[in-house]
Amino acid sequence: MSTQARRERERAEREQAIIAAARDLALAEGWDAVTTRRLAAEIEYSQPVLYSHFRGKDAIMAAVAVEGFAELAVALASARASATDPRQAVADVAAAYTTFAEQRPAIYDAMFTLAVDLPFASQDVPTDLARGFAELAETVRPFAGDDDLEAVTETFWSGLHGLVTLMRSGRLRRADHDRRLAVLVDRFSR
Repeated sequence: MSTQARRERERAEREQAIIAAARDLALAEGWDAVTTRRLAAEIEYSQPVLYSHFRGKDAIMAAVAVEGFAELAVALASARASATDPRQAVADVAAAYTTFAEQRPAIYDAMFTLAVDLPFASQDVPTDLARGFAELAETVRPFAGDDDLEAVTETFWSGLHGLVTLMRSGRLRRADHDRRLAVLVDRFSR
């Protein structure tokens, strides 16, 4: 292995260690606990090393978000692929989406609620975010009819996000989550 290849591999490993430490810390204690000083201590590198990889906490959060988009895309694809029919696909994808958000609240926040420097709704959207959106689109495609598929997909996504966000913030009763999700699935699978 060449010296250059080894350095590139080590750099990638350091970057992944920073992302993993930020993710773990955010999941355990929330994003307020994630600081460059704390991350440097966690991974046993100096703050300048962190800054050689990321411009700051916002860039680290964006990297965590991109990983989250990749995980969500896989979960949605798996749910859609294992469904026995299109209606079941809508139900399974909706459940996979809300389960992802519930199990990884800090990651979900980085992806969808906190200000991160990632382009949405543009040609520059990260590949994994586009993959997740494409899974949602393929899920609702059988029911879109003559409606604009992108608008139907965005509305379905908005419904899922709204249910998750309102329930997590205590504005909707957690006990009624399954009923609300069934209503949303019913509306998008007719």
